[in-house]
Amino acid sequence: MKIETMAVRVGREVESTTGSVAPPMYLSTTFERDADGAFSRGYSYARSGNPSRRELEACIAALEGGAEAATFASGSAASLAVFSLLRPGQHVLAPIQSFHGTATQLREIIAPYGIQHTFVDMMNLDAVRAALRANTRLVWIETPSNPMLNLSDIEAIAALAHERDAIVCCDNTFATPIWQRPLELGADLVMHSSTKYFGGHSDLVGGAVVSRDTGELASALRYYQETAGNIPSPFDCWLLRRSLTTLACRVRTQTDNAERLASFLSTHPAIERTFYPGLESHPGHALARRQMHGGFGAMLSFCVRGGRDQAIAIAARTRLFTRATSLGGVESLIEHRASIEGPHSVTPQNLLRLSVGLENAEDLIADLEQALHAPA
Repeated sequence: MKIETMAVRVGREVESTTGSVAPPMYLSTTFERDADGAFSRGYSYARSGNPSRRELEACIAALEGGAEAATFASGSAASLAVFSLLRPGQHVLAPIQSFHGTATQLREIIAPYGIQHTFVDMMNLDAVRAALRANTRLVWIETPSNPMLNLSDIEAIAALAHERDAIVCCDNTFATPIWQRPLELGADLVMHSSTKYFGGHSDLVGGAVVSRDTGELASALRYYQETAGNIPSPFDCWLLRRSLTTLACRVRTQTDNAERLASFLSTHPAIERTFYPGLESHPGHALARRQMHGGFGAMLSFCVRGGRDQAIAIAARTRLFTRATSLGGVESLIEHRASIEGPHSVTPQNLLRLSVGLENAEDLIADLEQALHAPA
């Protein structure tokens, strides 16, 4: 099946008892045992399994071309689940430019357990090669990166990591499986904040990790999910599964809009630099064309002339872009990213990040034009 068909059909079969086309939501926390005490119907307790969650996980795994997915209560819970695979004395390689919450987990939650980490420029393969150690167990990739849309060569980095018997996890939240399938490029795991494009409507929080196969990593993640108990609610699973049916059409329209905005911003006199992989001026454009399939995503950033205060003033003058964090929803958002990233931020102070939504592109361009035009 093509990805659009999977998004509609996998884990969304007609309900056998009533013939309901729309899947029901299973709220039960516990399930009946057989007379002999077994659980032949596959469910015993909601923490270890729920039909609504399993339907969602089947769909997410199919979309990424993986064997199994484990879903969690947030994207941060999903990344922490991957880090739970590590043991004291092991080492993680992660990008300098990445979601600040991931870096914070490595510094403040994982490091106290005796797990080492190194932040490296993932755009530089020589730097990646030099940073790998004998005890490197995990290489974390985020591409395109948050918020400067840097590109990492998944296939090349995976090859380097596998030479050291390290596993590779790629945060694919920005690209989504519509534009990028890291498992096909050698990654072992793919992580998503499903709050973003999977949910797509800014009304739920969730996370997911997809495993290439049903082996040791998938089993360990499933055990962590059940034991730690950081699971999504049945309602969130139901909402997510419903939202996935429109993932392809949403992401494609948002990407079309983003491409038009990036072209507009890249030539605007008030802009120092525009970060979007679809622009030929982007240093990772050739790589993006090679490892992304037909589109470059709906996220972009730009640095304005005039510094931090001017960037914040421009964001304040927008009328259609909402000043808010997060991304991937149907509405367009604008954010001064460095403001929330804390003391370790490497984001330029004059950078604004856009999550481009489903509004008319001409309306969005007009809104940015008036916001960029400083009042007399």
